[in-house]
Amino acid sequence: MTLTAIAVLLVVLPVTGLTVKAVFDAQAERSLDSLLTGRAQLAQQLARQNVAPGNLVRRIDADGIRVTLILRSGQQLGAPPVDPGGTVRQVRATLQAGQRTRGATLLLSADTALLADASARLRNVLLVSGAAAILITALALVIGMRFALAPLDAMTGLARSIAAGRRGGRLQPERADTELGRTAAAFDEMLDALEGAERTARRSEDRMREFVADAAHELRTPVAGLQTAAETLIQLGPDASASRREELELLLVRESRRAGTLVADLLELSRIDAGLQLHLAQVDLRHLADAQASRLRLVAPDRTIDVAGSATVTADPERLAQVLANLLNNARQAGAHSIHITVGPTGALVADDGPGVPVEVRERIFHRLVHGPQSSGAGLGLAIARGIVRAHGGDLTVTDRADGHRGAAFHLTLPHHSSNPQ
Repeated sequence: MTLTAIAVLLVVLPVTGLTVKAVFDAQAERSLDSLLTGRAQLAQQLARQNVAPGNLVRRIDADGIRVTLILRSGQQLGAPPVDPGGTVRQVRATLQAGQRTRGATLLLSADTALLADASARLRNVLLVSGAAAILITALALVIGMRFALAPLDAMTGLARSIAAGRRGGRLQPERADTELGRTAAAFDEMLDALEGAERTARRSEDRMREFVADAAHELRTPVAGLQTAAETLIQLGPDASASRREELELLLVRESRRAGTLVADLLELSRIDAGLQLHLAQVDLRHLADAQASRLRLVAPDRTIDVAGSATVTADPERLAQVLANLLNNARQAGAHSIHITVGPTGALVADDGPGVPVEVRERIFHRLVHGPQSSGAGLGLAIARGIVRAHGGDLTVTDRADGHRGAAFHLTLPHHSSNPQ
């Protein structure tokens, strides 16, 4: 920027100096011509007033002007005449009036060397002052630019320190009402956003690593069971008893189903993370709850399941049925013997008589691969259920039962505007 400003000065100052000199020279020439013409007109007026020749010469005389009056008789008054040309500018006039001056020749001469000398002095002054102006301006620009652009140096240093791995530095401008101040403030805001995103990404990465490790741990058990059963079958050969073979085959089926369920749940969680595609429709929530209660009665006939209330909501019926199924399975796996479902215009309440959920872990049970000591699941059902409900714009939480009895109460809440009670 300094070099650019100096380059502009190197162009502007000479052009300005040449313009000033040209204007001065032209004005000086016009002034000299005006002076000579004015003196000649004054001489004509004095002649009409019948002023004596000698007095006329004295009255039109002026500094820098050579006056010569040649009468008709040949008599010369004033300065000796000079030949025009070179540095001499001359005006010749014939007087038209006066007893003694009629017909006389008036010569007004001026030496333009004085103008040339003044022009030369002006040129020298312009050169010296222009050079001094360029030098002073260059020094001022260097100092001023260093001071004015100091925030950019600080910004550069901070950016390099961040690139080197050092975090937390900020510019913190004293004034945010200037261009550089606003730039520095925006730079700090950008760093806040970037470091926040970096922390979020690191937390996500840590959670993902933990999730992958937990998933691998959970898969290890059914895979190990499959491997053990398969190897045992191979080692027993065709001579194994039918009961032993049936036992191992049942183990293979059970462990493969367990592994398949876990993989399906992991894929479901990945779809939730990527953003579920919901197919919304008017859903009879009571009908969904009755269907899931009937399913659980077939799987666990020793459980007691009651459904109360009715409502129609706007939701994805398949996804909402999946949420209810996960909640019922969670209650069964936790050891509940009695489950009560209450349907309402804003969602559903699933209460059980299981061991309940301690306050300190009520949020943690919705994390992935987290399950209670009495649960036989993989710890993905509640995470999937909450993810689906939140994709609808609602939420899934857990509290104690409102009636004071032992157990847990899961609140499935949907947005109020998507509900329409019957």
